[in-house]
Amino acid sequence: MVSFKLDAIDLKLLALLQGDGRMTNVDLAKAVGISAPPCLRRIRSLEEKGFIKGYHAVVNEKELGFEVKAFAMVGLHSQAEVDLSAFEERCRNWPLVRECHMLNGEIDFILKCLSPDLSSFQRFITEDLTSADNVASVKTSLVIREAKDEPGVPFSVIGDVS
Repeated sequence: MVSFKLDAIDLKLLALLQGDGRMTNVDLAKAVGISAPPCLRRIRSLEEKGFIKGYHAVVNEKELGFEVKAFAMVGLHSQAEVDLSAFEERCRNWPLVRECHMLNGEIDFILKCLSPDLSSFQRFITEDLTSADNVASVKTSLVIREAKDEPGVPFSVIGDVS
C-alpha cells in the first residue's frame, strides 16, 4: 500500500523514467509541464521515499554469452521463517540466480536463472541448489522463447499517466 500520496505529475515522472532512465531533468520537466528545479526536487523526493529504487542499463544477455535462461521450482523440507530466510540469503549469493520469489501453494520458491551454457546451469543445479540445506525438491524448466519481458509496473492501469 502506498503510504505517500502521489499526484499526476509524480506518476508521469515515474512512468517516463521507467521507460527511459536516461532522460534529462530538462526533458522530464518539459514532458510533465513544470520547470527544471521543481522537477529535480520531485525526482529526489521520489528517490528518497523509495519509489525509485535505482537506475540501470538493460543489457543484452545473449550478446554477452548467456545462452540459458531457466526457472527452478524449489520445495523445502521446512517452511519455518528461519529456514525460509536462510534459503533466501543463499539465493542472494548465487550469481546465476537473478530473481527469487517465495510462493504459496505446492512450490516454496521459484528462481529465475541465467547461465552461459547448459553445463554451467546443470552444475549449479546439482552441486549448489539440490545439495543446499533444507531443499527437498527441485524442478527446472528451460526457456525456449521469450514472448514478453517488460520490467516495471503497468502505469496504464492506475489512471491517466500519459
